[in-house]
Amino acid sequence: MKTINMRRSIRKYSSREVGDPLLKTLLRDSERTQTMGNLQLYSVVITRDAGKKAELAPAHFHQPMVGEAPVVLTFCADFRRTSLWAENRKATPGYGNILSFLNAATDTLLYCQTFCNLAEEEGLGLCFLGTTVYMPKEIIRVLRLPKLVFPVATITLGWPDELPELSDRLPLEAIVHEETYEDYTPDRIDRFYQPKEALPENKHFVEINRKETLAQVFTDIRYTRKDNEAMSEGLLEALRQQGFL
Repeated sequence: MKTINMRRSIRKYSSREVGDPLLKTLLRDSERTQTMGNLQLYSVVITRDAGKKAELAPAHFHQPMVGEAPVVLTFCADFRRTSLWAENRKATPGYGNILSFLNAATDTLLYCQTFCNLAEEEGLGLCFLGTTVYMPKEIIRVLRLPKLVFPVATITLGWPDELPELSDRLPLEAIVHEETYEDYTPDRIDRFYQPKEALPENKHFVEINRKETLAQVFTDIRYTRKDNEAMSEGLLEALRQQGFL
């Protein structure tokens, strides 16, 4: 079976170190990913030091794997390097805007995903932390990110010390649209989501959260309107601070 079909988020790691030669090889090989204008609008901050990981932990809601993983990688949208190159070559950059941020963020996420695929092929385990854009100002402070550099993805990396069950996925027909977008009727929603809702682990998830439906767990507890709006304000403030707005 292909590695991609067996991928899991790994949150527990062995004490075995991730050697620098292997890490740098994976980062170098990942540079072959597609990129806007061949500009490679990303940078990566490697964190191994326990003290620095402890400083990063609050920005990731103190998830244990931030401190326990041998390596934490922060992938940053970076238009600073390109802008400084332009300024040093008699060119005038104009990348302090939201479009440039989106282009750099896209470049960064593509690079990050390529790295994840290559790392897993080597037998490494990793977990993608969606918390990176929740409190970006803390990450910017800890990593001393200058203007036009913005954290968009973080992964914890190490040799797995667990083998969790594969998480469920929607059927292909739920996400693919032929020629034009086909909106989701109640019948289609039922067809795509009822199997997910019927899984024992998801029923248990609803029960322990004292909710009526799985959807309510996500809307009322995990990703609430209040939290999303508050963190959106923080994200906009950080984008202004870093010169993208």
